[in-house]
Amino acid sequence: MLFLVGFTNYIGYDETNFLLKGLDMKYKGISKLALLTCMLALTSVTLAQNTQPHTGVMTASIQSEMTPQQALQRLKDGNQRFVESKMKNRDLLTQASATASSQHPIAVVLSCLDSRTSPEIIFDQGIGDIFVARIAGNIQNDDILGSMEFGTKLMGAKLIAVVGHTSCGAMRGSCEKAQLGHLTGVLQKIYPAVQQAAKESKTKDCTNATYIDQIAKDNVLLVMKQIRMRSPVLDNLIKEGKIGIIGGMQDVSTGVVTFFDDQSIMPKS
Repeated sequence: MLFLVGFTNYIGYDETNFLLKGLDMKYKGISKLALLTCMLALTSVTLAQNTQPHTGVMTASIQSEMTPQQALQRLKDGNQRFVESKMKNRDLLTQASATASSQHPIAVVLSCLDSRTSPEIIFDQGIGDIFVARIAGNIQNDDILGSMEFGTKLMGAKLIAVVGHTSCGAMRGSCEKAQLGHLTGVLQKIYPAVQQAAKESKTKDCTNATYIDQIAKDNVLLVMKQIRMRSPVLDNLIKEGKIGIIGGMQDVSTGVVTFFDDQSIMPKS
């Protein structure tokens, strides 16, 4: 009886009653309690597997065998888990200990400073899985390029992902030609995307959300081109098929990241 009470609490009264009736019809002569016991045992095993803390980390062998396409798929799968609220239950302290002496990330993610866009979270990645460079407007500069060269050429990451997002304040600030200390220079780097988006959207209304999001997308594509133009190291890695580069946009209202697969440069499989 105590078992049935517990099972009912777990799946609900109506569901338990339905199962009991179904079992009575299909398995006459077999103890319903025994069948339900087996069902709960199987359910408990499944739950234990799903809630078991994830302690695995990227290793040199995993990284070396991974292709840029596989690295991208890991980001896509992680974002899907994030969107579905099925993120891995990670033992971060164990991962920190395991990566203390070495790291082997699979990708370099360039994203905005915006507090809603943390790549480790929206791609459901653990400690040591990805390099992250964050700056307002996900722009490139000498420091960012040098960091990317380190992450790929020296540390073996297989993918560069430039990820913008909707409702980006940096895009609107550039559109409005805002000026504020060092921020002015950052916004000026975005302005070519503002001009491109104006041609495509046929508007210059900086309060138009659709226009601002188009600026963000054009800015991602612009940064991807600038990375190749300004860094011979990264451009050669891409040409040699050792790494791939892709852009994407995060919808901050849903968490969904849409990658621009048709605008990516990936090695042939």
